[in-house]
Amino acid sequence: MTASATTTGDPRSRDDGLGWVTRAVFSDPRVAVTVDAEPPAGHTVVARYAVVPSVARARFLLPLGRPRVAAAALLSYNALRPAKLRAARAVLGVAARAGAVDRVPFPVLTVALPVGLDPAEVLLAARVGAELGTPVHAACGVRPPDPNHKPTLQLFDDRGEPRGYAKIGWNDATRALVTAEAAALREVAGLAGTAGHPGTTRLLTEFAWAGQAVAVVEPLPARIRGLSIDAPPDLAALLAVARRGRPPTPARPLAGSPFLARLTEQARRAADTVGERASTAVADLARRHGDVAVEFGHWHGDWVPWNLGRHEGELVAWDWEHSGPEVPVGFDLAHDAFQRALVARGEPAAAAARQVDTWLDRHGEALGLDRAGRRLVADAYLVEMWLRTWRLADAGAGWNRALHPALLDTISNRHS
Repeated sequence: MTASATTTGDPRSRDDGLGWVTRAVFSDPRVAVTVDAEPPAGHTVVARYAVVPSVARARFLLPLGRPRVAAAALLSYNALRPAKLRAARAVLGVAARAGAVDRVPFPVLTVALPVGLDPAEVLLAARVGAELGTPVHAACGVRPPDPNHKPTLQLFDDRGEPRGYAKIGWNDATRALVTAEAAALREVAGLAGTAGHPGTTRLLTEFAWAGQAVAVVEPLPARIRGLSIDAPPDLAALLAVARRGRPPTPARPLAGSPFLARLTEQARRAADTVGERASTAVADLARRHGDVAVEFGHWHGDWVPWNLGRHEGELVAWDWEHSGPEVPVGFDLAHDAFQRALVARGEPAAAAARQVDTWLDRHGEALGLDRAGRRLVADAYLVEMWLRTWRLADAGAGWNRALHPALLDTISNRHS
């Protein structure tokens, strides 16, 4: 890294959330980034951010001198957040709109460029503005470092109106997720309302940036409201997502399907990590359900209440980064059940797997699944979910300790 990136006070040398985010957002070594320190000689300041509430406990990077943008970063889509967090952000947002961010002595992160260097060449927000054809201002949340998370810029115009989100894929795992979401959004564009298909945000642009994958997605509707964690599944929407707005396709047996071939190949590749356990799980799946015929289609891949909302009575879905084709119809229902138990209620993997069985028995008939089909979908989804966990770990994201090895143990024990 050049001298400009090793300036005293450069947060990119930190090993916490502030370091992780600033390394991703200000990745070019020609960009000088300092906290409570002046930039090097020969540099021009192009942006200043308040580090809220402190360097050690950073949660937000809010632009200084832009009270409308700072307020919008705190208040936009607040209705999607839990009540306690919503109240706290509302208070902060009102204060920010009154200019409090500029008056409170928060640490100041300064971004500066060598004189004569085009900001669009080295600053992500400037590049996004060039791609969109209009200047944008960025704010950014700060989270603890996590190889499975993506730094995301909130983008606003001069009036504080949302212009979109820029998601940054910075390692193999997150680059794949950003690329997958961009592909999914291109595929579902224009399907909103078609045969019950949920609304989606549009992909505005996608590009490679300093070894990173960046996808810019339009903002959600301003008045969107979140779904209750106890909301019943929208089965018509699940079917519409699976069928991409088209009529149902004929059922096909699991044996010989592209889906089973993919699981078999990925399990073989996972052998270096877990030995033959994954291959055994896939072989058992084929042995138990190979002759069972089900409909195959697409899935959202992360269909959960916190990725769904309603706007003017219509369902809207976002975060399509795990979307894909050629899976048994019913996978999104299984995922919804599994994640509500695992994430929302904090239950172990084995209990979450039982919830998958319960939901498929309760709702599977509406998706065209008989008893044999429901058993196939449940078992196949759990294998798919463990292989996703392995894929992310193999790509550098590390293991999800809630799922490994507990989910593989659960799969092994289900029919013993």
